[in-house]
Amino acid sequence: MKVFFLDSDTDPKRLFEKVNSTKAGIKIMKDKTKVLLFLIKNIKTPAANILKQDALSVGADLAVSKDAINCKKEYIDAVLMATPKQIKLLVKKEKIQPFGLKDLSNELKNFIGKEKHPVKIMGVINANEDSFYQKSRFSPDNAQEKILSMIEEGADIIDIGGVSSRPGSEYVAEEEEFKRVKPFIDTVYQNSLYQKALFSLDSYSPKSLNYALERGFKIVNDITALSNDEVAKAASMHNATVILMHMKGTPKDMQKDPFYEDVIDEIDSFFQKRIEKALKYKIDDIILDVGIGFGKRLKDNLLLIKHLKHFTKYGYELLIGASRKSMIDKISPSDIEERLPGTLAIHLKALQNGASILRVHDVKEHSQAVKVFEAINSTLI
Repeated sequence: MKVFFLDSDTDPKRLFEKVNSTKAGIKIMKDKTKVLLFLIKNIKTPAANILKQDALSVGADLAVSKDAINCKKEYIDAVLMATPKQIKLLVKKEKIQPFGLKDLSNELKNFIGKEKHPVKIMGVINANEDSFYQKSRFSPDNAQEKILSMIEEGADIIDIGGVSSRPGSEYVAEEEEFKRVKPFIDTVYQNSLYQKALFSLDSYSPKSLNYALERGFKIVNDITALSNDEVAKAASMHNATVILMHMKGTPKDMQKDPFYEDVIDEIDSFFQKRIEKALKYKIDDIILDVGIGFGKRLKDNLLLIKHLKHFTKYGYELLIGASRKSMIDKISPSDIEERLPGTLAIHLKALQNGASILRVHDVKEHSQAVKVFEAINSTLI
């Protein structure tokens, strides 16, 4: 059984039709959806009937198959609609119920009362000549100037990388990566720039990461999500924050016909395993990144952005990095230089759905957009 926290803008009529509700039931329930929505997959039919009654008893509701009442199927899908207060009541009720409802109680509990993290902007500095966006490429000679400019424009984090992870790219040798990033790391360290912002190294090379973490860097941005135990050891030894990103395949092959039965479910299971590994190495400061564009079809990227809130259940900060990516071109044909408006649309929606860190090429524009976004959200009647 799986529980999925859905975006509140999801079309309720289509969702109820998906779980085979009656027309009458859809008519009654569609006006109750300005609340939290949870898609519950593979719930035992008797459990669904119990949950339906418990939900109604607290003023919530559960959309189920028309065949649920006679238990013709052993398992069904259902949609739970409830306010946060009603969820708290249901968490207590289901703790003492059979048919796996105790597990459901624990799952639902994960979605309520989570701390809201302040928004941070992560500016991108590439120390290589083959990153997909040319304007993000810098040399050691102008690195300090650009870093200081980004900080002045509103960057809270500076993410430096020496290897392209664009689709089709291949990893260079570890020594080559180190050769590229070392001058940038030295610039940060020798000029005490790490006192002005947080610094992250976009790498899965133990050599480069150890060097950076010894010189003021605080974040490991690992697109392989601690696949290498030596990276985990380095992060643990330096008490670093680790960004765990999901990627299907490698940069070289990740966009060769990627396929998911259920992209949210697959990434959810991936995060569970990688969080467990991080904690095993006593890495407590974790950031999750669903990996927009890393082995994803357009519809996968859109689903992840729309239902990003599902991953808030872990309580960790969520990072989104869709800056100028090709998914924008697939929706509205455009060159890389023309994708800033699409980037802002994606990133603001991600913030609305639980993200708190935006990895961007355009710091100044994002800083302004976030300030306006937060001003709107904080305005009271």
